[in-house]
Amino acid sequence: MDGGEIRMTNLLSHNAQWVLLSMLILGMAAGIMGCFAYWKRQSLMSDALSHAALPGVVIGFAILGVKNLPVMIAGAAASALLGALLIQWIRSSSRVKEDAAMGIVLSVFFGLGIMLLTFVGRMAGASQSGLDSFIFGQAASMVRKDVFTMTGLALLVLFVAIIAFKEWKLFLFDPHFAKGLGLSSRWMNSVYLAILVLVIVIGIQAVGVILMAALLIIPAVSARYWTNSFKWMVVLSALFGGGAGMAGTLISTFGKGWPTGPFIVIAASSLFMVSLAFGLRKGLLLMFLQQRAQKKQLGQQLSNQSVLERG
Repeated sequence: MDGGEIRMTNLLSHNAQWVLLSMLILGMAAGIMGCFAYWKRQSLMSDALSHAALPGVVIGFAILGVKNLPVMIAGAAASALLGALLIQWIRSSSRVKEDAAMGIVLSVFFGLGIMLLTFVGRMAGASQSGLDSFIFGQAASMVRKDVFTMTGLALLVLFVAIIAFKEWKLFLFDPHFAKGLGLSSRWMNSVYLAILVLVIVIGIQAVGVILMAALLIIPAVSARYWTNSFKWMVVLSALFGGGAGMAGTLISTFGKGWPTGPFIVIAASSLFMVSLAFGLRKGLLLMFLQQRAQKKQLGQQLSNQSVLERG
């Protein structure tokens, strides 16, 4: 068997099919939460939290000395939540703006994570732990237990996002009306942050801490070019995120140890370029045709006015 046949056999394996399914579900969950972050104007928050999760991943591995995904996810969640709290504290206790606070936390936590990764890399068994895959992502390195854990948590995110869709819509677009109905903004903010952190920490092994934010942001922005409806934007973003997740995983599976994250981002970026060019609401082609029609109509009106003046 040549290399292509071997990779095809690997692709058709039961574990590879589970990985593809998990990436589909993860991409859908990331797309939905990306829409929420987009309308909340906190797209950079996802980038900051994904980088802030790296120290927790490394500490989770160092505690047990072996790779244990639930423990590492718990460590990543704690580290990301700590980063979110620091962002809020910096913004409330100083004159530093939110985007600057996010940049500070992103840089400090990611630098700390790389430093810890260097130290932990000298431990026995660290070379086989797959910690490096958390930088750029490597879905092929996940075992069945990892896949089931990630899939279960991603399904939980989808369930929470779908079951409370009306509440999310009120929370994002009319928080004062939501508060009048008895919906606590503090509680909704806490749930939003918790779900956003959960999506990030379950996806960093497959997509990587550096590129996880792209899986959250790009599908939502791409969907915005096709519709003005929030509901359909969420649906399209979920489809784009799931499609990009599967496409990137397929490409990396055919490669020899290729990281998954970059190919997921390339797939998502391709969808964005198509949306940018041909989107039915804000696409460049549509805007060009509209401007051309307006110029033609304006020229016709000026011509008619000139005829009337001469007459």
